[in-house]
Amino acid sequence: MLQPELVARLAASFPDAVAWRDLADGEGLTLADWHGRSNRFARGLQGLGVARGDRVGLLIGNEEPLRWLISYLGIHKAGAVAVPLLARLGPLELSRILLDAGATAALCSEVVPEVRAAVRTVVGTTPGSGLDWDDLLSEDDRDVGPANDPDDVADIMYTSGTTGRPKGVLVRHGGLSTTSRVPSVWLGLGFLTSSPFATTSGSLLVTGPLRGGLSGWFLPHFSAAAWIETVARERPVSAFLVPAMVELIVASPRFATADLSSLAVVTVGSAPIAGATLRRFGAGLPQGEVLCGYGMTEFGAVTAMPIGDNGRHLGSVGLPLPGVDIRITGPQGEMLPPGEVGEVTIKGTAPARSALGDQGGHAEDWNVDGWLRSGDLGSVDADGHLWLVGRKKEIIIRGGHNVVPGEVEAALYEHPAVIEAAVAGRPHAVLGEDVAAWVVLRDDTSEEELRGFLLARLADYKVPRRITVVDMLPRNESGKIIKSRLKPGVESA
Repeated sequence: MLQPELVARLAASFPDAVAWRDLADGEGLTLADWHGRSNRFARGLQGLGVARGDRVGLLIGNEEPLRWLISYLGIHKAGAVAVPLLARLGPLELSRILLDAGATAALCSEVVPEVRAAVRTVVGTTPGSGLDWDDLLSEDDRDVGPANDPDDVADIMYTSGTTGRPKGVLVRHGGLSTTSRVPSVWLGLGFLTSSPFATTSGSLLVTGPLRGGLSGWFLPHFSAAAWIETVARERPVSAFLVPAMVELIVASPRFATADLSSLAVVTVGSAPIAGATLRRFGAGLPQGEVLCGYGMTEFGAVTAMPIGDNGRHLGSVGLPLPGVDIRITGPQGEMLPPGEVGEVTIKGTAPARSALGDQGGHAEDWNVDGWLRSGDLGSVDADGHLWLVGRKKEIIIRGGHNVVPGEVEAALYEHPAVIEAAVAGRPHAVLGEDVAAWVVLRDDTSEEELRGFLLARLADYKVPRRITVVDMLPRNESGKIIKSRLKPGVESA
């Protein structure tokens, strides 16, 4: 069932139920209001000349989550294509992406000249920004136009750009959900998230909580302290976090005494996370279970840990979701047996995502025979659980030895002084590459102590020659570390 149809059906059954709540001001968006206002917004877009298939930039920030949700659903109801972007991107980057996507209109929290130059029509949410968002709403809140087809393009999502310029991915309506489940009873219990809706993980949550009869609770500005206080005060039963958030929570001095007893399930997704971090976090959830999942912009949701695993596969990202197949491949594309590390390749039955400008999705770096080459390294165990170790492009070749940064980072997180860690290759005149690490520490532990700790756990060629202590690691809006900002210059022999 596609998102507009789901919201319409739930609005008919549970009109007064709160679909989403903005925890910053307490304002709620009922299912009936979401359905009706998105219809009004869709008619407003059509009145501006936005036609079926037109691409509409969505640059509304975290501070206005309810307007974002209404706009997003309204774009789809108008038959247009949403281009969700993080409003905090720089003006030039925003304009470049809007031009790349072929957007004809944009909805903005803050309107800047570069955006006006990139699109035909700009709608702002702040007074004095030109055409006002509220004025765009039609008086007619009836359903709009024909339904979307599962193969129609719904969104153009852009990759996070940790290794280069962001790339557009065409997402089809039939691939925006992993289930067609519709709740017969509205529980109204809270599902807490801070992931921006403009990210891949955030977009999958737009209707995700609703399908379980839960109310989405959005915390616009994440901090470990704010999250811990929110859980204790609001008592959600479920939550979604990305690994960077978990790392900050367990490093917080408030974590040891935090009341997280309301949480039954916390899902952690989007990137590998150290087992030590998961163990520390899980120990603070007296009634809860930590479930890891895996997804990517180029595919959507891939795996999830089943409820009831109870830590038996702690550190894995779970089993393939229904309709998803995974295989691990070697350098020549050969399938590898369970336990061996190789590239994670993925295939699914949902309408396939494809690269912008490559409608069939057959670009050389996209897929082979219908299998997506993820660029992620991992292995599948005998029970079918996927274990991620890092990115293929990040492998460090040190004097002929392959070093996977994720393995070294996981070992660093075992040390009680390490809050955050990043490992990357650095050029070396003799070895070709050397291993370097950057860490955020909670005390004055020395580099020598950390190296000794690692030598007891890793082969000597995997141990960083240099460990640099920093105040923080550079991350993008999705919480992923931008390792290119850490690499220093060439090291002499």
